[in-house]
Amino acid sequence: MPIENTAGYMIPVLPSNDLSYPFGQLGLDLSDSELRETAYEIFVGACRSSGGGRPLTYVSQSSGRSSDKASSLPSLQRSLTLTAASKVKKALGIKHKKKNNGSESNGSSTENRPATIGELMRVQMRISEQIDSRVRRALLRIAAGQLGRRIESIVLPVELLQQFKSSDFPNQREYEVWQKRKLKVLEAGLLLHPKLPLDRKDPSAQKLRQIIRAAQDRPIETGKYSEAFQTLRTITFQLASRSSDDYTPDTCHWADGSPLNLRLYQILLEALFDVEEPTSMIEEVDEVLELVKKTWGILGIDEKLHNLCFSWVLFNHYVSTGQVENDFLFAADNLLLEIKKDAKSTLDSVYTKILCSTLNSMLEWAERGLLGYHESFYRGNIDLMQSILSLGLSAATILAEENPRENGGMKVIDVANSKVDIYIRSSMRKAFNQEIEKARVSRKSTKSQLNSLPSLCILAQDVTDLAFTEKEIYSPILQKWHPLAVGVAVATLHSCFGQEIKKFVSGISELTPGVIQVLIAADKLEKDLVQMAVEDSVNSDDGGKSIIQEMSPYEAEGVIVDLVKSWIKTRVDRLEEWVDRTLQQEEWDPQANRERFAPSAVEVLRTIDETLEAFFLLPIPMHPDLLPELMSGLDRCLQDYILKAKSGSGSRRSFLPILPPLTRCKGGSKLNGVFKKKDRLQISQRRKLLPNTTTNGNDSSHSIQHLCVRVNTFHYIRKDLEVLEKRAIAHLKSNGIREGNFVKKHFELSLFACVEAIQQVCEATAYKLIFHELDHVFYNGLYTTEVSSSSRIEPFLQELEQNLEIIAETVQENTIRTRLITNIMRASFEGFLLILLAGGPSRTFTLEDSSMIQEDFKFLMDLFWSNGDGLPSDLIGKHSVVVKGVLPLLGIDTSLLIEKFKSLVVDNDGHVSSTKSRLPLPPTTEVWGPGEANTVLRVLCYRNDKEATVFLKKNYNFPKKL
Repeated sequence: MPIENTAGYMIPVLPSNDLSYPFGQLGLDLSDSELRETAYEIFVGACRSSGGGRPLTYVSQSSGRSSDKASSLPSLQRSLTLTAASKVKKALGIKHKKKNNGSESNGSSTENRPATIGELMRVQMRISEQIDSRVRRALLRIAAGQLGRRIESIVLPVELLQQFKSSDFPNQREYEVWQKRKLKVLEAGLLLHPKLPLDRKDPSAQKLRQIIRAAQDRPIETGKYSEAFQTLRTITFQLASRSSDDYTPDTCHWADGSPLNLRLYQILLEALFDVEEPTSMIEEVDEVLELVKKTWGILGIDEKLHNLCFSWVLFNHYVSTGQVENDFLFAADNLLLEIKKDAKSTLDSVYTKILCSTLNSMLEWAERGLLGYHESFYRGNIDLMQSILSLGLSAATILAEENPRENGGMKVIDVANSKVDIYIRSSMRKAFNQEIEKARVSRKSTKSQLNSLPSLCILAQDVTDLAFTEKEIYSPILQKWHPLAVGVAVATLHSCFGQEIKKFVSGISELTPGVIQVLIAADKLEKDLVQMAVEDSVNSDDGGKSIIQEMSPYEAEGVIVDLVKSWIKTRVDRLEEWVDRTLQQEEWDPQANRERFAPSAVEVLRTIDETLEAFFLLPIPMHPDLLPELMSGLDRCLQDYILKAKSGSGSRRSFLPILPPLTRCKGGSKLNGVFKKKDRLQISQRRKLLPNTTTNGNDSSHSIQHLCVRVNTFHYIRKDLEVLEKRAIAHLKSNGIREGNFVKKHFELSLFACVEAIQQVCEATAYKLIFHELDHVFYNGLYTTEVSSSSRIEPFLQELEQNLEIIAETVQENTIRTRLITNIMRASFEGFLLILLAGGPSRTFTLEDSSMIQEDFKFLMDLFWSNGDGLPSDLIGKHSVVVKGVLPLLGIDTSLLIEKFKSLVVDNDGHVSSTKSRLPLPPTTEVWGPGEANTVLRVLCYRNDKEATVFLKKNYNFPKKL
């Protein structure tokens, strides 16, 4: 649980219950209170001689202990006065902290304040006055009995054992507990953790073990003349005198073996923290620490071990008191600077072992927070992160110097960089996983909500926020040890989100708005992260290449493009299948709807419109880039529809009759006498076979009305294409695309197919009507006997007029109707000429027929003019030019006609191009006109007089009959 510090904001408490103790276990049952009493005895014993200064009388706080006032222990009796600012605190970086004690106003604080340093230390170490008094008396007696001996030259627990009997304690049990504690201390200091390694078979050691075991059942007699006690004294002195140190030959080593000495020294240093306010250090820290250092001789402590132990004590106290006072952490880190110097200047393996253990413990604890610093630190306590990071990296750097092999050959200067890199990546992954969990919970809560964002979109935004938070709050601190802190963080987030995107893409089965939203969010996130990485690495050695290379592209835009292309292909394929299936079932019935065009056209255009609408609803940024592919596919589908819809309609050529071979009439014959009724019937039957019609000509789906519906359909499609084009442009504009970027028309194929289909089907309808539907009254009926009232043009005009009315009703669009009727007029004019020039052997004309034929043609033109309600006169005139040019030939005298023909076939030199002096046969070009030799020849072939017959016989020998 976070706790509130003095500044009022919440800070986290990193795990402390599993903090590794670095100094090792004692291996026997010595409680904290027992160790504290032992440490206090050593402290008081070490301070009994201050090496100068006047002795001060100890003043007891208990009125009932007045007899102790005569006891004199120098140094400890220094009076407590207001002192200047602590040099120790200043050196450690610990701020002066004014106590907030409301009782100061009434003076009670002054009354309760210890009067001397000795009393202060007693209170700090939680030693009762009774125990304190007993210790001081014993030490005075010891000093009196061994005048001149230093405290380091005696085995203190043994000396203390001799000073007291059971009568000096409230009861026998308390005395026995006290005695057993002294023996356990001897066991710890001389047997379990001696200064020098001890041979287990050492007789003194074996004897001491026996004595300690025996004392478990029966207390040792400690009288002056007790043989058992003298044996204990002798054995402990022998064991304590073992040393490889020649500089202090009279020093007893009973408490200077690790870890006992470090545990006892730790207890003494912990007395520097105010027992009443654990998050504060006592104001008298300088004086107390000066006295604590006097125990170095007994405990085997030097400056190096002091710095190491003090750093641990500061660190451990910070952790154990709830991580509230950051100054302690900062002080521990400051001491690591001294420890780093100490480590370089010593080759002591014992020190190195303790050093590594201590630093590993600090580092392990620090890394619990640093490997997931987003969980532990935030804007309000970011300074704490810097302190913990500094401590951890200092520990890691020293450890790397002490154990270069374990560092994998890495340079020591790179250790901090490497560690911070690990912390960033680990913390970012943890933070990312937390965001995933939040997104998962959010997805559950919004499942029932409409239009809710996909969870990966939310995650992408959260990751973006996380990246910017990292850059703003954490990176400024991390960059002190890692120049590319931002780059490493965003690269890690990029990798984490990339894994999610990879899984997402692999599971995509179809394109949906949600899928595109996720991919666009991923693309935006990637761009933001890459931009941050680039900005962070501008001044780096490699320009950030290593970080950028680490960020494998999501290629979200490419995935979107591929998905949209697949989406387009699916839609186009479906439309193509629909076109094939629907056109096979379309009946082209003009009664299907009042609009007179095919329902399938309405459906196909609606589908195209819906597809376009769906395309622009896709939340993608590349509409302009992919629109051409969609439009091309739709254009092909619509073109396919048009081509298939017009197939089978026929063409002008498919309905035109085949020109019969040239023949001639028998000169001077009368039509009524030339052909018998039977002959006319045979010719009529043969004539019906002449039109070059297709098998589809009789198909009900290709009737004149149905063909009109097709024309209407193509016109409807062409008009709607303009609407679709405008909608596409409007959609693009709504997406912020300028009009200049889409000038090209998108339905070019369909538009061209429509124009072509309208032209072809109009023409096919016209020629089908004239040469197939009305063949019996026109090409196979008109002028087949003599040009008389019975065989003139009136029947044809009547039926044609009826068909034109039906067509006008079916084709309601003026422009298309005009085009279709114009084609019918052109077909009828062409048919009229074919009757006159290629009507076959059943037709012959005299000069007298010319006026009636011209009159019939005028009737035909009048039908299309319809008193001004029909086609424009100039349009009729334009298409009637050829017929009007040929008709006068029918009224020219035969001899003049022959001369005209000769003039047309004679070459430029005036010679006949024939070896037999016969006129050449002009080619049939089907281009009719008064200046065309073939046209004049055909007029002569159908001229019913002798002169024409003789001329044709002489020059061409045409048959009289086919």
